[in-house]
Amino acid sequence: MDLHEWAWGGVLLSPMLVYALLALLLTGVLRLGLQRAGVARWIWHEALFDSALYVCVLAALVALLSA
Repeated sequence: MDLHEWAWGGVLLSPMLVYALLALLLTGVLRLGLQRAGVARWIWHEALFDSALYVCVLAALVALLSA
């Protein structure tokens, strides 16, 4: 795994910040798609599902983008 900081205007930024924001955006899009497809009504605990979906998307992004 190759995670290096990015220098932006003399400030070092962690790539996890970008990955976390991108995962939040993708999780929102996936959640909206599940609601429109009618799958969201089968979700028992929405907050738990949203958290688990976010963690899965974040893990997938880190695995794909840091390779």
